[in-house]
Amino acid sequence: MSSRFAEFTPAEFSSTVLGELEAASLDPVEIRRVVLTALEEDLRYGPDVTTMATVPADAIAVADVASRRAGTMAGIPVFLAVLDTVVGPDQVEVHTELSDGDRVAPGQVALRVKAPVRGLLTAERTALNLLCHLSGIATLTSAWVAEVRGTNCVIRDSRKTTPGLRHLEKYAVRCGDGANHRMGLGDAVLIKDNHVVAAGSVTDALNAVRAYAPDVSCEVEVTTLTELDAVLAARAELVLLDNFSPQQCAEAVRVRNAIGSRTRLEASGGLTLDVAREYAATGVDYLAVGGLTHSAPALDLGLDLL
Repeated sequence: MSSRFAEFTPAEFSSTVLGELEAASLDPVEIRRVVLTALEEDLRYGPDVTTMATVPADAIAVADVASRRAGTMAGIPVFLAVLDTVVGPDQVEVHTELSDGDRVAPGQVALRVKAPVRGLLTAERTALNLLCHLSGIATLTSAWVAEVRGTNCVIRDSRKTTPGLRHLEKYAVRCGDGANHRMGLGDAVLIKDNHVVAAGSVTDALNAVRAYAPDVSCEVEVTTLTELDAVLAARAELVLLDNFSPQQCAEAVRVRNAIGSRTRLEASGGLTLDVAREYAATGVDYLAVGGLTHSAPALDLGLDLL
């Protein structure tokens, strides 16, 4: 198994899959890494014994991928990349009924594929694992976005992602109309409580970051309105209101507006879907929701041969 998949390169993706990845702004190299890692879990012990024993080598079939419940699709290009990897490029005919970001109803077909049955069944679980997981994130994100619709508040994710899947999980958040927080530790700054302790104070930490990385966007976490006053005076770009109540968030917005500050405010910590609108109505700019990626239930999708 290792030699077959280790030699796989992005150029071997079919034109259909490459087009899907490009349209979704997904890097083929990144997708290859994820797909090969996932397939290795299934194929490290040898080929799919069940399928090899029960399916004729020349069998070709059509299969539908349909949802068992309502949700938002995400990961169709990744699903197809798994099939390409196992079956081989240009061996799969695809007809997509839906695209990533589209709503899917119970029983609705998202895509139809025609492929050699052995490859299709070998790839099935890996492909569905990724598709169901990403669609679950998109579905949960869509629910949060719906709760705050009509306000100016944006739903954002965090770095609380599954190791190795951050780019895909954050892509799924975008499919659900959410926005991404920083991708890693180097593309943006977030000064948290431990950084404040190490630096001596919130303002000392902010000044240190500005001296060390003046061109990097900086967010500062505060836990009290008193800390907020100091950070607003220092003209921070973005402030994370950690575990603030809706009443405290409303006061933070009032204070920010009263001094004419352009600092954006983000509520975070202990947020749940049932209070999303209450927080959004306070006037904060963002709700940071780690649960979008670390607690989203998979969307139940299945593949059935016709």
